[in-house]
Amino acid sequence: MQYNGLLLTLPKEVKYFLATFIVVLSVGYFTGLLFVNQTETTHPSGIEENYLGNEDDLDTDVMKFKKGEREMLTIIHTHILSMSFIFFLLGAIMLFTKLPTAFKMFLIIEPFFSVLLTFGGIYFMWIGVTWMKYIVMISGVLMTLIFTTSVLIAMYQLLIKKYKIS
Repeated sequence: MQYNGLLLTLPKEVKYFLATFIVVLSVGYFTGLLFVNQTETTHPSGIEENYLGNEDDLDTDVMKFKKGEREMLTIIHTHILSMSFIFFLLGAIMLFTKLPTAFKMFLIIEPFFSVLLTFGGIYFMWIGVTWMKYIVMISGVLMTLIFTTSVLIAMYQLLIKKYKIS
């Protein structure tokens, strides 16, 4: 079955449905990033402080305590599940875009590794492997770049690019 570029051939109603879904998905994703920014976890020391606390730092404005095991497992569990669904659904749409196969597969598969590295890294950092904060930051940035790239490509092919018979 030939599916590369199938997105371009869909009826207008299906394209609008998928585009609307991607917009709503993006609002949810980027709202989550606003929350990350609010918790000051956009730099390595902020990531570490958010999960391991800062009760030893007397110069801090906001006291933070190390998260408990139950809270950590809840955070990791819910994020891995929800992010897996986000990237599964976006990946399913990306399968039907017209792109070179290797690039398309990278955009579809890599986010799953980033999800595991980001949230697995948070857990390992929490249990004492503090250098994982750098892995968490890098994988989180990569995950967001791939999400944004995929959304832009899908929206372009759904709403702007015209199908050409070749």
